[in-house]
Amino acid sequence: MDVLVLGGDGFCGWPTALHLSDRGHDVTVVDNLSRRAIDLELEVDSLTPIRPIGERIRAWKAVSGRDIGFVRLDLATEYERLTAVLAELRPQAIVHFAEQRAAPYSMRSPQAKCYTVDNNVRATHNLLTALVTTGLDAAVVHLGTMGVYGYGWSGSAPIPEGYLTVKVPTPDGDIPREILHPANPGSVYHLTKTLDQLMFAFYAKNDQLRITDLHQGIVWGTQTPQTIRDERLVNRFDYDGDYGTVLNRFLMQAAIGHPLTVHGSGGQTRAFIHIRDTVRCIELAIQNPPTGAQPRVFNQVTETYRVSDLAKLVSEMTGVEVAHLPNPRQEADRNELNVCNDQFLALGLQPTTLSEGLLEECTDIAARYRHRVDPSKIVARSVWRAGMPTSEDLMPEPADR
Repeated sequence: MDVLVLGGDGFCGWPTALHLSDRGHDVTVVDNLSRRAIDLELEVDSLTPIRPIGERIRAWKAVSGRDIGFVRLDLATEYERLTAVLAELRPQAIVHFAEQRAAPYSMRSPQAKCYTVDNNVRATHNLLTALVTTGLDAAVVHLGTMGVYGYGWSGSAPIPEGYLTVKVPTPDGDIPREILHPANPGSVYHLTKTLDQLMFAFYAKNDQLRITDLHQGIVWGTQTPQTIRDERLVNRFDYDGDYGTVLNRFLMQAAIGHPLTVHGSGGQTRAFIHIRDTVRCIELAIQNPPTGAQPRVFNQVTETYRVSDLAKLVSEMTGVEVAHLPNPRQEADRNELNVCNDQFLALGLQPTTLSEGLLEECTDIAARYRHRVDPSKIVARSVWRAGMPTSEDLMPEPADR
């Protein structure tokens, strides 16, 4: 299958591009390299050393014998070029990762909020419009987020995969209707993903575009069987307060003897998925596109954990203490999360569970590159509204290790 991976230089996009290539698909990465530019803006690098995109692609050719194409293109601002690329390459599937992906970054400043909306919403709409313009019948797989559902309002009731059946009262009795699950975004980033949902629903209905929206949990882990083949292929490991995902941050903090930073009570329950399962799910999704005039929605998660339980697990494994800091987010101190993920399991996904062996894999990565850590970038500084407390003044000193 000919596949475009939009945002294919990023944390999820790069290992997906390698996985699909390794599985025999002809892959072209389209990226504006904005995530690298944000590293410069935030003055923090990935814990793992990320090579230039050209070197990455050459390294993959050397170890696999397979080519990956690359087009540097900004989906949000270069609509005509996007249309031309689609018309030239005519992919059979398009994987859409080309959005600013961090909730804390999206709340960092007014400028970051505007950038997140401008980039994410325009990129998605430009893609959909370009598909209609070119008449290309490509299966679109979009990486969304579990955060579109929000947290806490459904209690212990399971969150269905994308849609709810509701009863609309009428004088002649109740009429059943299937609707998108009500959105409850918790950040500007999550807000853009809820807007994506509405655009997908419209273009599927109006133009019969075949779209799958993956409501993904928090990704943990670093390496896949492809990225581990050569150090030049290594995946990103973000640890800073804006881009570092919670479990990876804990593992990095443990590697340098830094207290594990739990914001608030730690009673927040979140959905998780290993990066290995992310790339497998993407392939399952492009191979099983929807057939009707409605987007298909998968809950792309494998396990749920409370943040405090994750911190306890890492603390017991490494001996590093846990530090509870003020929560910069607008969220409940505690929530339940029961998620349906039947569709991927039915398609044959065998989930990677959070086990001690895999934690050791991540710890080995963190320990190997610990010399690259800038401790001043660890604490979260983005706040959800003016006047909320920050963590910086209450951060204990790291233990000597």
